[in-house]
Amino acid sequence: MTTEPTVRPGRPFFSSGPTSKFPGWSLDKLSTDSLGRSHRSKLGKGRLKYAIDLSREILGIPDDYLIGIVPASDTGAVELAMWNMLGARPATVAAWESFGNVWIQDAVKQLKPDGLSVLEADYGEIPDLRQIDPGDDIVFTWNGTTSGAKIPDTDWISDEREGVTINDATSAIFAQEMDWPKLDATTYSWQKVMGSEAAHGMLILSPRAIERIESYDPEWPLPKIFRVKKNGKINRAIFEGATINTPSMLATEDYIAALEWAKSIGGLPELQARADRNAAVVDQWIEATPWMRNMVSDPTKRTNTGVCMVFQGEWYDGLSVEDQAAVPAKIVAMLEERGIGYDFNGYRDAPPSLRIWCGSTVETDDVAALLPWIEWAYAEVQAEHTS
Repeated sequence: MTTEPTVRPGRPFFSSGPTSKFPGWSLDKLSTDSLGRSHRSKLGKGRLKYAIDLSREILGIPDDYLIGIVPASDTGAVELAMWNMLGARPATVAAWESFGNVWIQDAVKQLKPDGLSVLEADYGEIPDLRQIDPGDDIVFTWNGTTSGAKIPDTDWISDEREGVTINDATSAIFAQEMDWPKLDATTYSWQKVMGSEAAHGMLILSPRAIERIESYDPEWPLPKIFRVKKNGKINRAIFEGATINTPSMLATEDYIAALEWAKSIGGLPELQARADRNAAVVDQWIEATPWMRNMVSDPTKRTNTGVCMVFQGEWYDGLSVEDQAAVPAKIVAMLEERGIGYDFNGYRDAPPSLRIWCGSTVETDDVAALLPWIEWAYAEVQAEHTS
């Protein structure tokens, strides 16, 4: 038996979504005046608009871009953009992890637009995005939530592009800089970097995206929750505090509290710096740990949010496939049982791995405190197999 570490994380929340609440969060920090009121009331619409305005301020979103709160979290926002915009011209859908592959399946099996191309890569890699035709619409994931691989830049998106870009930014936005001039439809959910409640998505539309939606009617039917046009024009009320369906005002107030916290600590620069510091602690530990490696081999493509790592070494490589898969599961179970760290097992469809959320609401000291416990649990699991 090895000796357990003595320092425990103060907040053992390392899930990649929903993620940790911001430091100091409590229910009594939430405004409750809007609860029990209609979301269509002056008060309700005002709070929804305030959430939109704070998002614009913190993210530096251009004034001529529209921001709306839509149903069904990031998934709903991405699919709303795809269902409204694809089919007008050839399109490329690029993916390198689980959720990106969902967008591929949506395009290939559901929408089936003419001129569709697919780019894929294994976990930890990114396809060669430079081969995308600048005439194509592009659907891509900025940051692979389940692989830890992010795009290193936006140089591959042409300034002279003819198509529109649809960017799933849910595990990147607030922690990584968005290149707004190259982004036409950008989506995210409240439950990622801001640590807020799930179920609501954000849709950010550039003037190019607005023009596409207003000038194009897709061949397929649109469910009500995807309809953002009224009399052939974008329904701007959706982007001014109205919503397509009834939102949770409690979740809205939780998101507002997170945005106000972000503003109080210095806004976007400090949010990004916090994630960078957290990821650096994990990256340095991985480099110093011989039985672990980052799932992403290229440092320029490594995320600063959901850092994914896989096991290596003679002992681990000699295990059966089933026993290899059991190693991270056992480590997580041991540490969850002790209240050390919750929900940091790798994604179910990813290779056997650990995934530590390093987003902006997590404290660096808590990340640093978790890592010796992983070393301890790994030694315990190894001893169990070799005894």
